[in-house]
Amino acid sequence: METEDLVPTARHDRAMTQALLLYAPPHLQVPVTNLRGVGEAQAKILAESKFCIESVQDLLQHYPRRHLDFSESKPIEQARVGDELTIMGEIRRVQAPRAKGRKLPFKAALYDGSSHLWLVFFNQPWRERQLKVGTYVAAKGKVAVFRGSRQMNSPMVDVITDAGETVKIVPVYPGTADVQTTRLRQYIRAALDRYSPLADPVPQATLDRHGLIERTRALAEYHFPTEMSRKYVARRRLVFDELLTLQLGLAYRKHRIEAQTIGISHKVEADLGDRFVEALPFKVTGAQRRSMDEIRADMARTSPMHRLLQGEVGSGKTVVALYAALLAVQGGYQAAVMAPTEVLANQHFLTLSALLEPIYGSSRAIGEVQMDLFGNVEVPQGPTVMDYDNSGGIVLLTGSVGAARRREALKRIADGSAGIVVGTHALIQEGVEFANLGMVVVDEQHRFGVRQRMALKEKTAGQSTPDVLIMTATPIPRTLAFTLYGDLDVSVLDELPKGRSPVNTEVVDESERQRAYDLVRGEVGAGRQAYVITPLVEESDKMAVKSAETEAQRLATEVFVDLRVGMMHGRMRPNAKEDVMARFRRGDIDVLISTTVVEVGVDVPNATVMLIEDADRFGLSQLHQLRGRIGRGKHRSTCLLLSSVVGDEEADPATVERLKAVASTNDGFKLANKDLELRGTGTILGERQSGWSDLRLTHLLRDIDLLKAAREEAFALIEQDPDLLRHPQIRLEMEGRFADRLDWLLRS
Repeated sequence: METEDLVPTARHDRAMTQALLLYAPPHLQVPVTNLRGVGEAQAKILAESKFCIESVQDLLQHYPRRHLDFSESKPIEQARVGDELTIMGEIRRVQAPRAKGRKLPFKAALYDGSSHLWLVFFNQPWRERQLKVGTYVAAKGKVAVFRGSRQMNSPMVDVITDAGETVKIVPVYPGTADVQTTRLRQYIRAALDRYSPLADPVPQATLDRHGLIERTRALAEYHFPTEMSRKYVARRRLVFDELLTLQLGLAYRKHRIEAQTIGISHKVEADLGDRFVEALPFKVTGAQRRSMDEIRADMARTSPMHRLLQGEVGSGKTVVALYAALLAVQGGYQAAVMAPTEVLANQHFLTLSALLEPIYGSSRAIGEVQMDLFGNVEVPQGPTVMDYDNSGGIVLLTGSVGAARRREALKRIADGSAGIVVGTHALIQEGVEFANLGMVVVDEQHRFGVRQRMALKEKTAGQSTPDVLIMTATPIPRTLAFTLYGDLDVSVLDELPKGRSPVNTEVVDESERQRAYDLVRGEVGAGRQAYVITPLVEESDKMAVKSAETEAQRLATEVFVDLRVGMMHGRMRPNAKEDVMARFRRGDIDVLISTTVVEVGVDVPNATVMLIEDADRFGLSQLHQLRGRIGRGKHRSTCLLLSSVVGDEEADPATVERLKAVASTNDGFKLANKDLELRGTGTILGERQSGWSDLRLTHLLRDIDLLKAAREEAFALIEQDPDLLRHPQIRLEMEGRFADRLDWLLRS
């Protein structure tokens, strides 16, 4: 179908004052009822379907899942037994099974003008409703013969349109019983016919640079190509548009943050950060040093830092984050470290306390688990953190902190005597006020909403905007990290500290369960500890609790009778969870039975073996995160992925491949690529909070060249025209893409 064919004629009575924007904000969306043949009843069906088609724009972006190409099809009279081909024709006769007690097939005779063959379906009575006499269909399958007649057994069938229409390439759309692909073809043709040419706000120079065709032609040739080769050219343009609107939003937001907010120019030349690095009991990696230098340069500037620190499990993100916090502290500012769970907040508090002791002095413990504010019982020679303004200690603030300690913590935070504050959501609750907040570190950013991060940034008495460092252990391929997070600068920790042994990972089936138990017992006998991870059996916390408790009881009473078994799950009270973790850290628990509450951040170097029950129930990246809880000490560690799908011929091949992928490498970035191949883009897109889930055509791995091009064009355009005043249609499409997230887009 050529573009000229889509130009509306007078008969359409077109009454539009401006061309249709594809990515229009809500107030410019055109209802589907504007199309001929779409009444209120059909519009309601489209809107309430799983596709949520409410506007012409939605309809035009409802892309075909495949195209049937009949340009070189073979007529039935020339088809031979064994040929696998697609045939288009008319249903001339049907034979529906009537006999009771016998499993007779449903048969339909397909005639293509040269001859006929039978389409045969077993146990599919609904075919009688689909394949009525006079229906025009495309059938794809292998030609067989039965009792002298040619037939296709259980072919793939698509209803085309009314009999008699001649087409060469037919789009097949995702549909339902109520939203049929034939109707969708009619509506989309009507939309292209009436609203062509569409608005095309992308500058011609940009299209020329990347060899892209105009938008109207791209839509026409992707929906209804006259040659299959044109579909691929059309797709490139449509993918570029999807990515450009998103990258524009990221670039626009980043520019606003840098241009419209007052940042802090920290005193990065002071020596506290360097003294901290020198006092570490290990040498930092090159990646850690590079990231520290990037952060140091950011913090010296007057515009606020907004940086993502992405690192493998165990790559040393905490050390880099603490270095950034100390750069703030040495200039008299406070730093806040925000974690998603109390277990992780306590873990960070203990880790930071241990790392800071060489320059902070000794600390004293209160109770069994929690450590109180740092004192200066034994101050080392030379300058310490105590010698800097507003750096009187490190404070832990979570929901389970007692009333007296909470009052003391709030007082120290408000008067500035607490230099570093570690906490959970409690940090953004009412009553928490920082004296001079200069640095915010957010761990595992995908667990926090944008509003929560904003609330933490705003909890300071000063006018300046604190620097923000976001840490994530979710592995994202390096090329994607720099483009997906276009609103952030990105530092990548892509090497592990020296001395860390890779975790040996094995996939085992039920027949090897006893060997797995023997390995656990052997490691405990050698003075080490073990995890046993139970899955979320159903989407129910109660089921997870039952699973963990039942497994802990069974292991304690039947398997590891002579060992000390502990149990932890997400429904336990925070104090109870931290008590269990404290006992595990101290070595009072040999085997910890847990749900995925230990997935992030828990650090017990003496734990050397992990047995993951029903490992096929976990995602690839989640398995990698769980495995990261072991291999953190000097001893060799082993992770066993126990699954009943191993050796099962009927198991989903992708599930087996996922388990084998985890066992084949410890490189999280390679696994992230594999995850994209197996599961598509959802894994990564789910981490974003700014529109990536709206992609219809883009495949991030295949389209990485277009992703880079879109990012470059978007950032260059925002640099030249920051508010897009000279490109009003592009501005509208950007806002349309972020329509339900405008507070994220427009707020600095």
